[in-house]
Amino acid sequence: VAAMKVMLNVIKRSKAITMTGLLSELEAAKTGMLGLAASKDICGFRSHIPLQSGCELFMRYVTRSFYEMSSDFELCIKEVLLRGETFAGMSLTARQSIAEHGCEFVREGQVILTHGYSRVVASLLKMAAEKQKKNFSVIVLEGRPEGGGARAAAVYAEANIPVTVVLDSAMGYAMEKADLVIVGAEGVVENGGVVNKIGTYALGITAKALNTPFYVAAESYKFARLYPLNQADLPRFADTTTPEVEEIDMKKDLITVDNCVIDYTPAKYITLLFTDLGVLTPSAISDELIRLY
Repeated sequence: VAAMKVMLNVIKRSKAITMTGLLSELEAAKTGMLGLAASKDICGFRSHIPLQSGCELFMRYVTRSFYEMSSDFELCIKEVLLRGETFAGMSLTARQSIAEHGCEFVREGQVILTHGYSRVVASLLKMAAEKQKKNFSVIVLEGRPEGGGARAAAVYAEANIPVTVVLDSAMGYAMEKADLVIVGAEGVVENGGVVNKIGTYALGITAKALNTPFYVAAESYKFARLYPLNQADLPRFADTTTPEVEEIDMKKDLITVDNCVIDYTPAKYITLLFTDLGVLTPSAISDELIRLY
């Protein structure tokens, strides 16, 4: 959403007199933001997939306006700004819409397993607890390497939701106690799978093995035109300097560090997706991408 606002400001300050010139400026802004996101200091432990998909979707809105009003550039700019503001506003309210859809799947007395910290998942669970007055408990995986589980636990405790933090490696142990799993997503890809923080794939496999429903909560601007078939097809986002690794007395060329921070969960492990477009099956994602773009 912040990136969309940056692009709106580019349009407002643009001196371009043609749509081609404007699109070039927007493309340069997008490239610059993605370049910053590629820096560990900027993006931390997150991927730039939602940033890229959001920018591409915004560019699509701009191009569509041009095709509809190509005879009047100034009118087109006004329409682009209007649509852009509307789109950014819709993106800001997406979390509320997702929470409304998803909290209907939370039942009284359930145990819900989640992974690390997701603002969308937190909004969903807080709505179920605070507005719908449902009593349930949460098990949250600690979410290494950044340890988002501790942050999530603080948020849930503030909402008076009983919460237990467990090791990521204890997901199989915790799954036996869980009635359902809800996770967020960094990106939702064309085949209905999701890209999310590392460990989500293993969590999906474990949920499938124990017949536990596995739900994903994600905004539609995270729908990405990517089609990974396996983990090797993902862009690489890795942290190789965690304190635990630095403390190892490494021998040259004998130890390789590979702390990838995201993984890909195929659609076959996902029960449903809670989105601002509604509750979707994984197979419906490709159709929604066609409508969006």
